[in-house]
Amino acid sequence: MNEDGSVSAAVAAAVRVVRESGLPNRTSSMFTEIEGEWDEVFDVVKRATEAVAPFGSRISLVMKADIRPGHVGEIDGKLERLERAIDAAE
Repeated sequence: MNEDGSVSAAVAAAVRVVRESGLPNRTSSMFTEIEGEWDEVFDVVKRATEAVAPFGSRISLVMKADIRPGHVGEIDGKLERLERAIDAAE
């Protein structure tokens, strides 16, 4: 952590691992989303967590899973359906 409380360097190390994984992903100001099969996603999460370790003695990790067998491309599909619903409501 920087003197000003910023953790951007640590977050950048984790996001770099996610992006290099090749899995579909999206990063916002507060979260990074990853889409893939269970084992491949958790491998990336583990490696991203390990990439943060040199930045401090404590790591906070928040995870949420949306498990929907038979569906792929939902990282974009959900947003596309939401935008269509918003347009339809206008």
